Amino acid sequence: MDAKQRNEDQQSRWNGPAGNAWVEAQHVVDAVLRPFEEILVDTARALSPRQVLDVGCGTGGTTLAVAAALGSSQVLGVDISEPMIAAAQARAAQHDTRATFLRADAQTHSFEPNFDLIMSRFGVMFFENPVRAFTNLRRAATGELRCVVWRDVAENPFMTAAERAAAPLLPDLPARIPDAPGQFGLADGDRTARILRDSGWTDIAVDPIDVECVMPEEVLTWYFSTLGPVGMHLAGVDEATRARVVETVRPAFDPFVHGDEVRYTAACWMLSAHV
Repeated sequence: MDAKQRNEDQQSRWNGPAGNAWVEAQHVVDAVLRPFEEILVDTARALSPRQVLDVGCGTGGTTLAVAAALGSSQVLGVDISEPMIAAAQARAAQHDTRATFLRADAQTHSFEPNFDLIMSRFGVMFFENPVRAFTNLRRAATGELRCVVWRDVAENPFMTAAERAAAPLLPDLPARIPDAPGQFGLADGDRTARILRDSGWTDIAVDPIDVECVMPEEVLTWYFSTLGPVGMHLAGVDEATRARVVETVRPAFDPFVHGDEVRYTAACWMLSAHV
């Protein structure tokens, strides 16, 4: 698949089923990923930026949290997904906030070069040309880059438990391709550091962080059958197939279930760099 086709696929995905699914799941996802939101809020407080760009902001949870923490700073959330940006704007309208939102492709959009913090919570792994994308973000920056991305698939068994269990029943599930745009697109730390260097960033650090995430057990089945590769695939199957897949997949999560909670360790990188 060439770069143009990969980018079109990402556009179609996030402006269609995946984007709509994340809007539906926003409250669950925000709660599960709140530890990462807190990390970025603490980072923003320490750096005291005047202008913040949140890349791949989704439905805006982290954008709004950083705006609330900083008070007088301007915080712009950008995402390629129309449904997610619409949801973020609706959330912002319910608050007195200096957060604003823009639907745009961050790898090509002409941002004003005035952001002294560019941040992301799992929003920068999907670029079809990461060097071009991070070069474009560097042009918009006057200070720091802080992005959280996933480490290797093998270090994140919770994230692939559903597709491993469902594979015999769903032979058309897309395979994870190393370094390809997607959840684990920046999992190779050495490669990611080279991407940032080739994009013109300096003082680069790719530091491991391990964060415990928690969700109520009662939403687990809904979670894996709505989001991710299995959730996307189940949207197009008949009810009998869906029921068989759910019955097969649910036991794969038993190692992560502790009473009425699901707990797992998210193995990630914190990317840090400076213009």
